[in-house]
Amino acid sequence: MLRFKQLLGWNTLAVSGSADAAPAFYSNGRIHLRREIHIMPAQNTEGRLRRDFLKHAAALGGATLLGGGLSQALAQTSRASAWKSQIGLELYTVRDLMMSDFEGVLAKIAQMGYREVEPASGYNNMDPKTFRAMLDRYGLRMPSTHSGARGTGADLEKQLEGFQIMGIEYAEILGDSGRGPAGSGPDRKLAPGAYYNPGTGITRNSFTETEAFGPYQPPVTIESVKHRAAQLNANGKIARKFGMKILIHNHTGEFEKLRDSDKTTYDVLLSETDPELVTMQLDIGWATIAGMDVIEMFRKNPGRYELWHLKDVVGLKTVNRSLSPNARVSSMAFVPLGAGQLDYKPIFANAKQAGLKHFCVEQDNAASWGDSLAAARVSCQNLLRILS
Repeated sequence: MLRFKQLLGWNTLAVSGSADAAPAFYSNGRIHLRREIHIMPAQNTEGRLRRDFLKHAAALGGATLLGGGLSQALAQTSRASAWKSQIGLELYTVRDLMMSDFEGVLAKIAQMGYREVEPASGYNNMDPKTFRAMLDRYGLRMPSTHSGARGTGADLEKQLEGFQIMGIEYAEILGDSGRGPAGSGPDRKLAPGAYYNPGTGITRNSFTETEAFGPYQPPVTIESVKHRAAQLNANGKIARKFGMKILIHNHTGEFEKLRDSDKTTYDVLLSETDPELVTMQLDIGWATIAGMDVIEMFRKNPGRYELWHLKDVVGLKTVNRSLSPNARVSSMAFVPLGAGQLDYKPIFANAKQAGLKHFCVEQDNAASWGDSLAAARVSCQNLLRILS
């Protein structure tokens, strides 16, 4: 924890305002989150938007509003307000608590101001109609999932029908065997939150460690990535029958050079997948850790980034920039959104070019802060402020 405090460079982690009002603070060798955080409802009428904008514009001077600037700025303000009404949470953030109280955690998430969720650990052993009814009770939508469909043929199509009932528009198809728990093996039992990295032989735990770590991503060849892209396109054709697209999520390894090419996995996936069938779910935190300029990514491939994962990070300003994407991870720590070094205002200003449809907050190590729900509350509060 001392190393994490040094990474932050602060004695008190104040997101805004005075230290006494900080939603998180460091004391007695531990990061603490305040629970007395109140989130104002994300409500705004068009008339209020115009009044607020004109008030701020008057303070700044009217010159910038000439030549159609007012209409453009009003449109941007309106879009930001719309994003506030669909803030999502990747449920991986609060997975430690959902293991024992799935529905109770959903209710608390909705009370915070989240309006969309993305599951990563299944559907609480519920059938699709029952799960959808639970979402509806709390005013939640679930446009994407990281608990993908498995298998082939009729069984796969039955799962996709269930996804359709639950409101899912973006999914993964994992094949016959799918994927086991992260870093697990047939003879390996891991503690909750633990991940065994077969590349290093080290077990890490995001429930107890604040420092960032990602999955094992060994070097791959260009042909293997092209084969993966072809399978994603084929899966996309199946998913399209149910009104869905296939999503591609990234960590840092996708930005490493291939074993036999100067291209990266991400380069090949972008060029070889069909945008009508497959979209990129850009994890902005991991991409930035890898050294990528996400706004430049939007410019080079407009419209491909319909889904975003929002992480915040400390360590970006001090990392050795000569390190490879994977090697940079050990210099980082994940923090609640708005408490780190990622500036999301310019990123959201480029949402239209990116093709953004849905986004969700994700903090892999939220449990290590002592209360993953409190961490999620801080992120929601700060994102509402960022989008204002």
